[in-house]
Amino acid sequence: EVQLVESGGGLVQAGGSLRLSCATSGITFDTYAIAWFRQAPGKEREAVSRISSSHGITGYADSVNGRFTISCDNAKNTVYLQMNRLKTEDTAVYYCTAMVDWTIAYVTADYEYDYWGQGTQVTVSL
Repeated sequence: EVQLVESGGGLVQAGGSLRLSCATSGITFDTYAIAWFRQAPGKEREAVSRISSSHGITGYADSVNGRFTISCDNAKNTVYLQMNRLKTEDTAVYYCTAMVDWTIAYVTADYEYDYWGQGTQVTVSL
């Protein structure tokens, strides 16, 4: 069974940092691109960041570029999202998702992704 399990969310003050983890199982890790999406109340789910199957090509939403960093630990089949200088507008449920890496493009359409985690809550306070 394919499983993606997010962790690392929580409550943090604006300007602080969090590191999210996505532990994957049931997929061939080095053939899938992994992305982070987020969804705030009343808003549509949006792409945040993506890393290629080779883990050498990354993409970021303009709203987080320069503040967030996506990375992989191949030995642990885990993807991380380091979030720095957090803002209140970063508050959302963050989801890890995976797709077969057939393109180098930064894919932002949620329907293109095959597997999803349950999400982890990130709340940024003033």
